[in-house]
Amino acid sequence: MSPLRVALIQTRTPADQAAALEQAAPLIRQAAQAGAQLILTPEGSNLLQRDRPKMLAVMRTLEDDPYVQGVRALAKELGVWILVGSALVAHSSGTDGGADKAANRSVLIDASGEVVQTYDKVHMFDVDLPSGERYRESSLYEPGGEARLARTPWGAVGLTICYDIRFPQLFRALAKAGAKIITVPAAFTRPTGEAHWEVLLRARAIENGAFVLAPAQGGHHEDGRGTWGHSIAIDPWGRILAQAQGDEPGVVIADLNLDEVERTRAAIPSLANERTFAGPDL
Repeated sequence: MSPLRVALIQTRTPADQAAALEQAAPLIRQAAQAGAQLILTPEGSNLLQRDRPKMLAVMRTLEDDPYVQGVRALAKELGVWILVGSALVAHSSGTDGGADKAANRSVLIDASGEVVQTYDKVHMFDVDLPSGERYRESSLYEPGGEARLARTPWGAVGLTICYDIRFPQLFRALAKAGAKIITVPAAFTRPTGEAHWEVLLRARAIENGAFVLAPAQGGHHEDGRGTWGHSIAIDPWGRILAQAQGDEPGVVIADLNLDEVERTRAAIPSLANERTFAGPDL
């Protein structure tokens, strides 16, 4: 099988969809020109806004979101598959045209510009960090309740988003269902990114004998947040194939030899060796 060339787009997404598309489009074009067949953007690719009323006022449904529609047009024009790592979109519109419920949704678009799969983030980032940062995603976003695979010309791709990385059972389910590639678009905080980003991603790749692709937000955003960057592609043995060296926007290119999935799973057959067991007596 010929290697699959992928591109991870690292962005510093602003607080509205038009500006986000203006930032991402040249990077997507650069990736396509470099021969990438599958291009991935980070979590919150379409807008990042910590002010809840402002966020709800500009949020649109997936079908009406100008960033998502712009990326669909780019996929068709360039003849490439694009994963919008996640778009922050409305479940339904309020009376003023904004959102009254929201989803953090991964959107896979094929080379004809059609949406072939979506996934709503299951695990909500509800934490109080030692740095004093406080996050309550569940106050705005409705969590998903279903793991999702996407069928592609290169095999099954498992979809996850950011905080999902801390829940290995989701990755295990995707791998056992046939995923050769698992995507982890993210907007990791700087404290947690520095401490945990690389080690968690490498662990998920090793545990499951799968490629892990993690495009990330990076830098200090106009809404006041800071994100870690360091977008990374990891092979099934846990080796880093390519990585951004900081938090600046850019493109990371990696070539995936998908035959390595079967070789790795044959060498360490943990998926086949897994057994059920009784829980501890509490």
